[in-house]
Amino acid sequence: MEEQKKITKHYANDEVTVVWQPHMCIHSAICFRGLPHVFDPRKRPWVTPEHESGEKIMEQIDKCPSGALSYFKNVAGEQEKQIDSETIVETAKNGPLLVYGNISIKDSEGNITRKHKVTALCRCGSSENKPFCDGTHTKIGFIA
Repeated sequence: MEEQKKITKHYANDEVTVVWQPHMCIHSAICFRGLPHVFDPRKRPWVTPEHESGEKIMEQIDKCPSGALSYFKNVAGEQEKQIDSETIVETAKNGPLLVYGNISIKDSEGNITRKHKVTALCRCGSSENKPFCDGTHTKIGFIA
């Protein structure tokens, strides 16, 4: 994968900072359908947290299936949200494996990536961001 795809962007209002990692996005549009006045991919910047309360933004980000969107409260010392629960794996119809909870993924070179909340893992075999889903399953008509 090209390094330029591993960008992390931050968008903040007074209460919360939205963290977006585009290389993880599977383009489910759940964010846009839930809060279109905050998440609008047709605009630049596409995330405008100043249009909503931190609480509503955090609730919407918690629904992100890929983990491309995360957040942290703008309070000194608070880090990105981590889940304290069991890990659950769900198969999305015609899509990725969704892993809910805290996981560590070790690549073939021994590098460890830690994920929290929801992680979408490629099931179709065509992702350009393996082992993570990049939404290619919809382009190739993956059925499972």
